[in-house]
Amino acid sequence: MWPEPEPIPVAGGFFPVHRPYISGDTDTSGRTPEGWLLDHSYARLPDVLFHRQAPVPVKAPHLVVFNKPLAADLGLYPEGLDGEAGANYFSGNRLPPGALPIAQAYAGHQFGGFTMLGDGRAILLGEQITPDGRRVDIQLKGAGQTPFSRRGDGRAALGPMLREYLVSEAMQALGIPTTRSLAVVTTGEPVIRESVLAGAILTRVAASHIRVGTFEYLAARRDTASLRILTEYTIQRHYPGLTTEESSRIPAFLEAVCDRQMELVVRWMLVGFVHGVMNTDNVALSGETIDYGPCAFMDHYDPGTVFSSIDTGGRYAYGRQASITHWNLTRLAEALIPLLHADEKEAVRMAEEILGTLPGKFQTLWSNGLRAKLGLTTREDGDEELIGQFLALMQEHGADWTLAFRSLAEKGLPGVPAYLVPGWQAWQTRWTDRLERQPESTETLRQGMRQRNPAVIPRNHHVERVLDAATNGDTAPFLSLLDAVGRPFQPLPEDSVWMAAPEAPDPHYRTFCGT
Repeated sequence: MWPEPEPIPVAGGFFPVHRPYISGDTDTSGRTPEGWLLDHSYARLPDVLFHRQAPVPVKAPHLVVFNKPLAADLGLYPEGLDGEAGANYFSGNRLPPGALPIAQAYAGHQFGGFTMLGDGRAILLGEQITPDGRRVDIQLKGAGQTPFSRRGDGRAALGPMLREYLVSEAMQALGIPTTRSLAVVTTGEPVIRESVLAGAILTRVAASHIRVGTFEYLAARRDTASLRILTEYTIQRHYPGLTTEESSRIPAFLEAVCDRQMELVVRWMLVGFVHGVMNTDNVALSGETIDYGPCAFMDHYDPGTVFSSIDTGGRYAYGRQASITHWNLTRLAEALIPLLHADEKEAVRMAEEILGTLPGKFQTLWSNGLRAKLGLTTREDGDEELIGQFLALMQEHGADWTLAFRSLAEKGLPGVPAYLVPGWQAWQTRWTDRLERQPESTETLRQGMRQRNPAVIPRNHHVERVLDAATNGDTAPFLSLLDAVGRPFQPLPEDSVWMAAPEAPDPHYRTFCGT
């Protein structure tokens, strides 16, 4: 535990920087009968960062899906929030005790163009303090118009909200840092997109909603005083172990954020995930995956895979996600220039030095991740060539990313015509010989591989089918797939529909933001 710093002045008074943000260091008494214990450290920051805004009531809220295990983890009592009570809370028709709703301000580079933004349809109710002292944001997504709506209706449709619920919970089960989904309610009101759709609201749980775009917002306003306060707040909320040495604190913060983001994107890519809209306002400083709009999982391996209907140039393609992360982190570094060093040239040099390490860090993380997926626990000179051949064969023959790795973890390449070509068979012989030169038994190695290569992911054709059924009133398929992706490393029966790849992946498959 490092020394208690002096309080930082903010609009309306002072707040102690240390106590509210460190896990296990928050008073958890005073919880309501339903389990609510909300605090508002973000709302004690300069008021330029938010607008006080209540959710807009809806006509007839109905609870569609409720994450009871997550509710219990948050210290909420599921039995008190199921049914009508939960529908009212998770729609915003009724505020939890102690709520102080706000819409957060931020900016963002969207497909490379800078825009001043903000929560156009999201309301932060507050920060729930969990039984073990963690602090997590409780946000309603689709809660109505705010001053940041930019002519939007502030609402959301049922399909996209269920998609976020499903995929975010799948990511959690895969062990990838992510925001979580607590509930989805329908509103009893339509929303107009390309057609008339059922309105819905998602309750999102996040370590915080501080983004690269939040820093860009203050930098664009040249509000260095507020930028310094936000930076110190973010450090103490998400990086409390950083040095207290003044000259190295901000550079250490930038480096820590860069490391966490690069680790995140590698984890995405190792399971074939394509985020789809990696704008800087969708880069959370906590290191969590945030915003599941046009996201999807890759079927056959192709670095150029794009699913987002609005990413016509392939900016956020599967194979470009690391370089785009580098680009996004460069925007954060630019925003932090006034804090890195009093001399601007020296600040730029420091930022460039930190950013310059990212390609090498990515390559190391990516290589190590692929090695683990292939069961390589020792190192030999030909390993990189072996891995490269595997990726090249998958791309050449349109192999399924998930099934190829999982098959190796089970019993070897699938015995189907696509894998019986000489190139594949020669590679498998070489790989099998490589495994035998390691100290562990083949079965031990494959057990480790099965913990790194999922059998079940939210495959696109399954996701679309269950969302179609749910929007037409049948949530049973959605709940079945939700259960399956919640146990991704456990093999299902061989005839399980949820493990099946599409017979022929649709090259024209596209996903949409839902806004």
